[in-house]
Amino acid sequence: MVKSDKIKILYIDDEVNNLVGFKASFRMDYHVFIAPDTTQALAILEQNPDLRVILSDQRMPNQTGVQFFEQVRILHPNPMRVLITGYADIEAVIESINRGHIFRYIRKPWKEVDIISAIEEANKFYVTNSMLSTKNDELQKAYDELDKFAYSVTHDMRGPLLSILGAVDLSKSIDDIDEIKEMLGMMEKSVLKLDNFIRSVHEYYNLKRGELHIVNIDFNNVIKDLSDMYEITGKMNNVKFITKLSEKEVFRSDEMYLRIILNNLLSNAFKYNRKDISDKFVELNIETGNGSAVTNR
Repeated sequence: MVKSDKIKILYIDDEVNNLVGFKASFRMDYHVFIAPDTTQALAILEQNPDLRVILSDQRMPNQTGVQFFEQVRILHPNPMRVLITGYADIEAVIESINRGHIFRYIRKPWKEVDIISAIEEANKFYVTNSMLSTKNDELQKAYDELDKFAYSVTHDMRGPLLSILGAVDLSKSIDDIDEIKEMLGMMEKSVLKLDNFIRSVHEYYNLKRGELHIVNIDFNNVIKDLSDMYEITGKMNNVKFITKLSEKEVFRSDEMYLRIILNNLLSNAFKYNRKDISDKFVELNIETGNGSAVTNR
């Protein structure tokens, strides 16, 4: 094991001879820190967040090993805790398990083989716990992203779908064949756009799992798709849909997420319009330049 790979351990004991003997015995195999009291031990822990194993004597004048581990469990929960105590202190061992959540205890006077065994086992648990913690954080992040993604996609699709249903209901009372055909044409266009959107979202999420895919954005194409999608919505609610585009330079972003954001804005704009106004409109104004894109609706 090279020096840079040595496990960092901390030994706390109020007897100087024990500290010196401990460091002399294990300094070749481990990166050993020693402390004569818990105050210095806490300072060492603050300065070494990657410290993996703490070994503490139980009987110390100012604070027992159990009390120290109970404190450390809150302040520095990651290092594994090993209590060193005499056989007569078996009650302290039970207390340390309940209060300090120790990983293991060693009887005094300790033997090198017992110390090495405790450190190696504790280090295995430390590595396993660290990996589990990392995976749990990644899993929680994935769940959070999935919740946001699912909500956004559902919200974006519901508005146009309800408009199509409204158009179907309206068509039932129309007798003019040409008008019905026109209505059906608009519905078909919206359905195809939604179907394409759903498939794109599904493929995108399966491939990327929430990662961003940065590309040059063709806002003309984006606006055309949005106009087709909300054509029926505007007609059903007597809302005129106006689009404006001013591109001074190429804008790069994740196109799928950008479409979701714009869909969300437009869905709310069409849904929450004032019913008492006759000349209603929704205006989508996109401007790119100076390394940014500004959208107003």
